[in-house]
Amino acid sequence: MSKLKLDLHDIFNKGNAIESELNRVISEAAENGIDLVEIIPGKGSGQLKKRVLRFLEEKHVKAMYHRLEKDSKNWGRLFVHFKKK
Repeated sequence: MSKLKLDLHDIFNKGNAIESELNRVISEAAENGIDLVEIIPGKGSGQLKKRVLRFLEEKHVKAMYHRLEKDSKNWGRLFVHFKKK
């Protein structure tokens, strides 16, 4: 299984950088047949995670992946599953 990981801890307060990195990792996964993207918004206040979830629910983004999973053991982590090509 191929996997990409995006840790948002370093850019949590840089709005444009967050959007840019999310676009980059989702596009890269979709274009290269990656099975899974792990996104780590961290725990904090939960605002960054909400922002990431809103991004992932956008129609053009949602069309690129198969399923979104919230980690039940670590609520500061999300898994984005892509359809196998």
